[in-house]
Amino acid sequence: MCRGIPLCVNKWESFVLIGVSKQDIREHIWDYMESQNLADFPRPVHHRIPNFKGASHAAQQLLRLPAFKTAGTVKVNPDAPQKNARFFVLENKKTLLVPTPRLRTGLFNKITPPPGATKDVLRKCATSQGVRNYSVPVGLDSRVLVDLVVVGSVAVSEKGWRIGKGEGYADLEYAMMVSMGAVSKETPVVTIVHDCQVVDIPEELLEEHDITVDYILTPTRVIATGCERPKPMGITWSKISREMMEKIPILRSLRAQEQQAGKDVTLQGEHRHPPEPGRQQTVPPSAGRRPQDTPRPEANSMEAACGSPPGEGALLAADVYVGNLPRDARVSDLKRALRELGSVPLQLTWEGRRHRAFLHYQDSAAAQQAVSCLQGLRLGTDTLRVALARQQRDK
Repeated sequence: MCRGIPLCVNKWESFVLIGVSKQDIREHIWDYMESQNLADFPRPVHHRIPNFKGASHAAQQLLRLPAFKTAGTVKVNPDAPQKNARFFVLENKKTLLVPTPRLRTGLFNKITPPPGATKDVLRKCATSQGVRNYSVPVGLDSRVLVDLVVVGSVAVSEKGWRIGKGEGYADLEYAMMVSMGAVSKETPVVTIVHDCQVVDIPEELLEEHDITVDYILTPTRVIATGCERPKPMGITWSKISREMMEKIPILRSLRAQEQQAGKDVTLQGEHRHPPEPGRQQTVPPSAGRRPQDTPRPEANSMEAACGSPPGEGALLAADVYVGNLPRDARVSDLKRALRELGSVPLQLTWEGRRHRAFLHYQDSAAAQQAVSCLQGLRLGTDTLRVALARQQRDK
């Protein structure tokens, strides 16, 4: 008994929790794992996706899943219980994507082991330090397709209903993958937990943005949930706060894309604005479409980048000024930074000798969004100056 929560224990040491909140269930799982010495480093497990004794055995169950055997690209969360899952992805020569911590610098990192890496090196690549040392960022324009998603959980039910640690990053990561076309409703979702984390979760606790799971792997079981509850179809912008938008630059870029596609991107606490009359609404690529099937305008790649510098009178409302470029900066450095933030312009004009560049966007709304997204942009140790080009000219 914990915090007044009624429970019963079955042969799997699972709990049936009745009349409780998500946080009650989290606290109960954390307390139980600590009190029964089921927790593993880092401890205490409170406020974490808990690592547990037997996590390596649970991860081995991944090798039995047909969905894993056929997957080419696998996204695995960066928490400690999934370390062995990340290793198995690399050992089986699959592409491993790991979300960036708190999504501050982008959505994914692609882990790239050195050529001829041994098992010991692959195990290092699968650690949090290895993710930092052996990874390259994957931008919004990469058109990546994820074949299998592995998420962490604090609690999960045999019906496939999941509770995370309460910060919402796994749900948001999945929603962002849907928005960028990286996953579809057919993409399997797996979670790896201790048996005691498999609990009955009241359905009324589930919300529209909560991700569900198709397979639960424990040290003793592989549970196919057969979950029929629909997964999130994209980002629920009404659940996104201004504070979260400030913390996650890639979220601002996705919002700009969806706004241009004519979607309602009203944030939490904002008044809904109707679409502008006559505004062209485009249909985003299908979530299930493969990257090579998605048309992509040549100019949008920035590879046609360095046009002639605009005259002072030629600056448009859709142009963004980037100043204070370091003396040794190269156009490739700026391109890479823009890709990582998901703020790729239609064209880029480079004026390195004048320590500035101009980014050309589709319209003034896209330019305004880019200015917001790129505030605080750095190359090396230098913080760049970013503003609408017309405003910069007026100054």
